[in-house]
Amino acid sequence: MILNFEKKEVWFVVGSQKLYGKEVLEKVNQNAMKIAQALHDSNSISIVYKSVVTATEEITSTIKKANYDDNCIGLIVWMHTFSPGKMWINGLKLLQKPLLHLHTQFNQEIPWGEIDMNFMNLNQSAHGGREFGHACARVGVKRKVVVGYWEDQEVLSAVEAWSRVALAYMDSQTMRIARFGDNMREVSVTEGDKVSAQLQFGYRVDGYGLGDLVAYIDQVTLAEITDLIRIYNGVYTIDNDLKSENNFSLIGAARIELGLKAFLENGGFTAFTTTFENLTGLKQLPGIAVQQLMAAGYGFGAEGDWKTAALVRSMKVMSLGLPGGSSFMEDYTYHFADAGSKVLGAHMLEICPTISNGLRTIECHPLGIGGKEDPVRIVFDIAAGDALNASVVSSGDSFKLLVNSVTVELPEKPMPNLPVARGLWVPHPDLNTAARLWIEEGGSHHTCFSQNVTITMLQDFAMMMDIDCRVIGW
Repeated sequence: MILNFEKKEVWFVVGSQKLYGKEVLEKVNQNAMKIAQALHDSNSISIVYKSVVTATEEITSTIKKANYDDNCIGLIVWMHTFSPGKMWINGLKLLQKPLLHLHTQFNQEIPWGEIDMNFMNLNQSAHGGREFGHACARVGVKRKVVVGYWEDQEVLSAVEAWSRVALAYMDSQTMRIARFGDNMREVSVTEGDKVSAQLQFGYRVDGYGLGDLVAYIDQVTLAEITDLIRIYNGVYTIDNDLKSENNFSLIGAARIELGLKAFLENGGFTAFTTTFENLTGLKQLPGIAVQQLMAAGYGFGAEGDWKTAALVRSMKVMSLGLPGGSSFMEDYTYHFADAGSKVLGAHMLEICPTISNGLRTIECHPLGIGGKEDPVRIVFDIAAGDALNASVVSSGDSFKLLVNSVTVELPEKPMPNLPVARGLWVPHPDLNTAARLWIEEGGSHHTCFSQNVTITMLQDFAMMMDIDCRVIGW
């Protein structure tokens, strides 16, 4: 599966020191196991309790093991008692995995009538956490800090959301992006330094000629095509013009999807790009093929936009299993109106059906660009509700993440002559302000649109990637 992370885990490590003695440390261990279990039970990713660490050597050893364990995607660290910060320095200097500092305490309230020095010695999170925070700040470790009682839903939800982002971060370190052809000619935003991107984000971008893909497409059998069209029938409504068993447009589209999927699976790719200016050997621009593969978890960018393909993949990973979806997107045209200006978002074909309102039709229409046969695509309206658009922007020697919150609305009137996936939204705080700030920041016209990734998650992602995050409208 393209989104299979069953073996991934977050390590829960608890800080203390030997000064307290065996009895106190055993109680620390018991309490830590209870908190770790609560985090595990509320998380979509496995939280594994490792140990109580009480010395420099233990801390450094644990962090080294985390760095080189492929299944460990990050560390959650909690100071039950006081753990001197200098013990952490050597380990923190080596840390290569995302870090969350959970600043909580085992007891929710002060036991007014029973509190004594034994209780005080055991429960020192209040100043133990500050000591750890100071050590992190001195070393320069970027980390997420979550504060609150460990059984509160707000705390559990924050840890769960961070775990999702940590998963996306680790996925990026091994991501391979297949770039079929080059980018759209003369376009600047789809260009960029792939070496700088690999240094910053971890992923690799590899270019391939269309002949490499066509070789896979030519190997697809009619039986495979028949099975896939049967799946289409079970998931979507197929337009009457395409229902014939011998419809060459639908057969050709299914053949492209199967060949493209086989190429990506064989090469271990989790994201890809295409461009309508390089379709040699293809009879139509991949439409439904791209849409279906995005729905399965692949990242995608049109016109060779590998940065957006990577972000789409990362956002799909961090939102795995959540209601709604994420998709490649583009601000296409504006609706300026006194009652409130809006954006019509769409693309030629390649919008992921996970963001639809549920009514999805497979249709075939002329495209008017690309010079190939009429392409098959899934047509739908984007579901109404809160969402966001995000884009990674390259400034040559650095990257930044732009995010704009939006509210999707139902179309004011039918659009029978626009047979593509499309959505109407109001950018926050308003179209004029949002567009101006986006343009001033050098933002791309390509974005990743998401109904289930939050702004906080993207801020955490940017922090893990060590890039700036600029938020518009929040």
